[in-house]
Amino acid sequence: MTAKTLLLACCALAVSGCSEQRPGDAQTAGDNAPDFGGEQAKEQSEWRELFDGETLTGWRGYKMDSAPSGWTVEDGVLCVCEPGGGDIVTIGTFSEFDLEFEWAVSEGGNSGVFYFVNETEDASHTYETGPEYQILDDDGHKDGQRADHRSGSLYDMVAPSFGNALPVGEFNHGRIVVQDGRIEHWLNGEKIVESPFNNDEWRDMVAGSKFVSMPEFGTFSSGHIALQDHGYKVWFRNIRIREL
Repeated sequence: MTAKTLLLACCALAVSGCSEQRPGDAQTAGDNAPDFGGEQAKEQSEWRELFDGETLTGWRGYKMDSAPSGWTVEDGVLCVCEPGGGDIVTIGTFSEFDLEFEWAVSEGGNSGVFYFVNETEDASHTYETGPEYQILDDDGHKDGQRADHRSGSLYDMVAPSFGNALPVGEFNHGRIVVQDGRIEHWLNGEKIVESPFNNDEWRDMVAGSKFVSMPEFGTFSSGHIALQDHGYKVWFRNIRIREL
């Protein structure tokens, strides 16, 4: 083998080695978050951080004055590490908005992000008033057998157009947009749900769902954002909102 041939072979080997991803280097959706049609290019001042990465400031338990036990913050991540304390809600309320968040769920886990949650006298739970962006281990939880219960769905009402959730333990990038009587759910850079809201078609959808027995469900056009404690470990980070 000539010196020139040996040099070319070494260079090829070096390039091949550099292109191979090392264990533990896999990027999550949060590490390489998509642009979402240029929304991230807008002025940062338009966005409001709902989670500061260090404390539960801005959150409290549903119908509580403070956050329930079980919700903790570690290494910039909000975790339901000891499930059973109950859901948490934002102190503020929102009507038309663009909400972004990252989520990861444990094996066999189930959770959700609710919006338009109202703490009425008759509503004992967040899901009795607020629609839900479903968070699920699609392959490991029985709800994954129903299309309208899979990750990113408008729970029990609209199934995602396709499935693109990342494996259990990896962070997914979620997005909820509500504006001009329309709801959009996004997952990892793709719009997977689009639905009318607060019109006759919406009311027909509610009537055909499990929420037909909950008279206040989906009747509010403003309310709290809620994160669900559904008895499983779940993690959230990089939660921010932009009012539209």
